[in-house]
Amino acid sequence: MLYDISPPIDAALQVWPGDVPPTREVLADMAAGDAVTSSALRATAHLGAHADAPSHVGRDAPTIDQQSLELYLGPCQVIRVKVGHGSCITPELVPTPIDASRVLFATGTYPDPTRFNEDFAGLAPETVDWLHERGVRLIGIDTPSIDVYTATELPAHHRLLHNSMASLEGLQLDEVPEGRYELIALPLRLVGFDASPVRAVLRTFN
Repeated sequence: MLYDISPPIDAALQVWPGDVPPTREVLADMAAGDAVTSSALRATAHLGAHADAPSHVGRDAPTIDQQSLELYLGPCQVIRVKVGHGSCITPELVPTPIDASRVLFATGTYPDPTRFNEDFAGLAPETVDWLHERGVRLIGIDTPSIDVYTATELPAHHRLLHNSMASLEGLQLDEVPEGRYELIALPLRLVGFDASPVRAVLRTFN
């Protein structure tokens, strides 16, 4: 069974304030008599479900095309956490032992990707270190950012950079039961880019 954990990308999808929202320009259209239909997409690289590159916060750090695809493919663990709006997930709030090298947190604090609410939850920087110590290589979350909106210095992002960990943001996990899955969320090979949209899916083990 597959769970699609990526929000639809259309004009209703909200992006980070100041980022470029998705727009489609139709270059050719069979309905208008053209031989093919062809479109151009303009949008932020941090669009919907997306992977941040280390270069998002690190000068001269690897760009998204330089990230190992192995980070975004393999066993993962979905954990539902009880965390307040605008608050950080601390190690004490993680309700279950960590048993996978990829962890996705379902917070329920960003319920509608078509309405940007600033009071979504994020990760405390010490939680990033705590997960790293337990062998976690990738952290995902169902909010627009690993850091809370008010954390302008991006401490959780910088701990990910320090620990050479990957991240996924903007996931939709409301309909996904807790447990272990295979994660498939490959970024595009965008040379020099600081992020890439992904089509993130979870596959149940047979």
